[in-house]
Formats: sequence, C-alpha cells, structure tokens
Amino acid sequence: MKKFQPANLGTYATGLLASGKLVFARDEALAALGIGQGAFLDAAERLQKRRQLFSPRRGFYVVVPPQYLNWGSPPPAWFIDDLMRHEGGPYYVGLLKAAELHGAAHQAVMEFQVVVTKQIPAIQAGRARIAFYFRKDLSTVAARIEERKTDTGKMKLSSPELTILDLLRYPQASGGLDNIATVLEELGPKADPEKLFTLCPAFERSVVQRTGYLLSKAGLKDHAEKAHTALEQGTAVQWVELDPSLARDPELAPDIVERDKHWRLVVRRIPERDL
Repeated sequence: MKKFQPANLGTYATGLLASGKLVFARDEALAALGIGQGAFLDAAERLQKRRQLFSPRRGFYVVVPPQYLNWGSPPPAWFIDDLMRHEGGPYYVGLLKAAELHGAAHQAVMEFQVVVTKQIPAIQAGRARIAFYFRKDLSTVAARIEERKTDTGKMKLSSPELTILDLLRYPQASGGLDNIATVLEELGPKADPEKLFTLCPAFERSVVQRTGYLLSKAGLKDHAEKAHTALEQGTAVQWVELDPSLARDPELAPDIVERDKHWRLVVRRIPERDL
C-alpha cells in the first residue's frame, strides 16, 4: 500500500495536531512531503506569518493549535522537552517558574525559566519569553530533578529543594531578595530538610549561607540548620555580603545593619516579604 503523502506543509501540520503531536524537525517534514528545502522554507514562512507555525530554533518547528493562534505559540511547557532534546543537552525548568509549578507563586512569572549546560539566547515564544540560565554541572543536581507531566507529554522540573537553592544562585532572575524571601515562605514547607542538606555541596558556599539565612528568617528552622550543618562539613566559612549588589560601589553602599555571626553574612538591608 502506498504511504499517504500530505499535499502541503499545512496539511502535514494539521495531521500532526490530529495525532497528538505538536513538534517536528525540518528533515522529518522534508521526507514526509517529498519537497526540496527551498519549497519547505517558503511554505513554513507563510504558515509562520499566519501564526500557525512557530520556530524557536533553526530546524525545529512547533505547530500552533487553533486556540493559541492569537498568542503565536502554545505554552512553552508543551514543547520544552522536545526543544531541549533537539538542542541535545540536559535541562530542567527552574527558578520562579518551578516555584510557581510547585504552588509557590506570589505573582505572575514573566519568564519561562530553564537551566541548561550551554549558553542559549532567550526565545520569544509568542507572548511568552523562554530564558535560559547556565549551569555547567547539571549532573551534580540530577537527583533533585523531577519529571512532571504536561498537557502534551512531560518536562523536567527542579524539586522544591533545588528550586530554593537556585533562587539564591540566580538572585537577579528571581526578582531580588525581597521576592525570594516571599517565595521561600510558601515553597520552604514543601521542601525536605534532609534532601536540602544533601544538595548543598553542589552549590557555592555563599549561596548556602544566604539560603540558610533567609530560611531562618522565614521560620524554617529545620531547613536552615540542615544548611548550616552542610556548611560546617567544609572548609572555614568566609564572611560574605547577603546582597552583593548593595556593596559594588563602596561610596554608595548602605551602612551595615547587621553582622550575622551564625551565617557569617554582612547585611546592609534586611529583606522584606512582599505584601
């Protein structure tokens, strides 16, 4: 029996949606349609202008379901796993987006945040922005990466414990210390203190110091002390700034309001929970 061959790229894309598939690679479409690359690119451009097709990376295409035509792209969670498989590297959805997915969203998260092992420029996916954050050694935190089902498949997601430490590792991506303090009050109780303890050695000691300080301020004593125990198992803890951004210019730096000896932190402004 002769294999069915779609009449054009639009028919091919519609057929994929009907079968429950949302993405395809250029080479797959070329083989299915039996056309040359030039004809394919012309057809793809026409569909992209109609917002029926979206290409976040070269050679990788996302079919836009009818209900998302006005958005220009389906939610990133629907295709992030396929996209990262196309990129050929490990990843996990993390930071504020992970906190939101764990039920600790104080406010709407403006970015779909992904941690990866190589530098990848941000992608504008319709109304959504996918931002990538670099970490060289994802293998050291692999035990705390979870698999989460999505409407179209699955994606990798940082656990509450990994999310907490990441928020302090990438504070600018996390909305600053006030926002982090707010998120920790909701996310902290979902984290397991022992799992947090085993994860601490995979992070810079200064990150663990700041994390422990904020956990203690949030009233999460067991979590904070597990972080402190992890610090005690290494070399001597050095004094660091709670918020390094406040001390970049010595002439403009605010006065020190606290020297926390337990965490060996210089505090120039005590973080305040967002209302």
